[in-house]
Amino acid sequence: MTMSLKEQDFRRIKASIEPELVLAVSCALVARADSLALLRRFPTHSVSLILTDPPYHVTKKRNIYGDTAFAEDQHYLKWMAEYATEWRRVLRPNGSLFCFCDSSMVARLEVLFSEKFNILSRIVWTKPNDPGFDGWKGKMKKEALRQWYPHSERLLFAEPAMQGNLHRSPFAHLLREARKKSGLMMHQLTAMIGAHGKVNHGGAVSNWEAGRNTPSREQYERMSEVLIGTGKVESMLPYEDAIRVFAVDASKEFTDVWTFPSVRPYKGKHPAEKPAAMLEHAIAATTYPGDIVLDCFGGSGSTALAALKLGRRAVTIEIEPAWAAKIASSVLDACEHQSRIQQEPGKATELQKIRRKKSPQLAMF
Repeated sequence: MTMSLKEQDFRRIKASIEPELVLAVSCALVARADSLALLRRFPTHSVSLILTDPPYHVTKKRNIYGDTAFAEDQHYLKWMAEYATEWRRVLRPNGSLFCFCDSSMVARLEVLFSEKFNILSRIVWTKPNDPGFDGWKGKMKKEALRQWYPHSERLLFAEPAMQGNLHRSPFAHLLREARKKSGLMMHQLTAMIGAHGKVNHGGAVSNWEAGRNTPSREQYERMSEVLIGTGKVESMLPYEDAIRVFAVDASKEFTDVWTFPSVRPYKGKHPAEKPAAMLEHAIAATTYPGDIVLDCFGGSGSTALAALKLGRRAVTIEIEPAWAAKIASSVLDACEHQSRIQQEPGKATELQKIRRKKSPQLAMF
């Protein structure tokens, strides 16, 4: 059986970070390490989605690793710039990035990221929590406020950028190069695939090459046939490898304001834990089943669990030993649950064997 490109990438990632792995199973990797150092060992263009929640810096919470590590804002921004460089390198050209941040830092981070990414959305996460579970919003003296209470957080949603036009879309570059190689003008290709525009002469192809939008699967496959049919273009990438995934409809949240209640306090809760429903929403909209989802700041492991629930592969890095061990245990439980559904009665699974082998090591962490 031929191994898929995504499976090959997953195995290459595993091989590159093997010494730091706390857990390695067929659908998930959990590593305990400084994620920036580990990222530099990742294969290039190996990850479909980065969904991560770095320290916010401005909140200065001592129970969140790294939140008080930087004396000056510029030190924090320099550190985040190093991540941006590695994120751009490890993301597939049609991949996506979600980065959580505080509302007071979002503008500076957006400028920083825009050097290597197209910023597609600035998502506002507002938290409609019930009374008693709304943190300082319900407790503080409102008359003492000197600005609007920051009851929301931000997510920057972005795609890798190319040098060149305003949108700098990797797909726009791919299409432009293939069309030029074919010898066709934009309006000729548009006419041959039946994607005429009502205003601009180049029609849909002009918009695609400008990076303003992307073709449907049917449009892309028809366009690939035409380009290859000229005899000057040998092949085109499969749709899944060429087009950035974005799948929403009227039944899902499709605006840039997300209303997901925050995670209520419970024993053993990570102080920065994000709601599973919100993570699943982000992953479902921007990946295909089998895609690799990377979280560089693992925390509670919620991103990995959301990815596994949706049939994606998860790669999680966490620097704190106790949390890395907890993530590994939670991921193993999730994988075993899925395995039991498919397992033949009476047969021990590979995951159960891994748990027996790993449990002493996990206890050490």
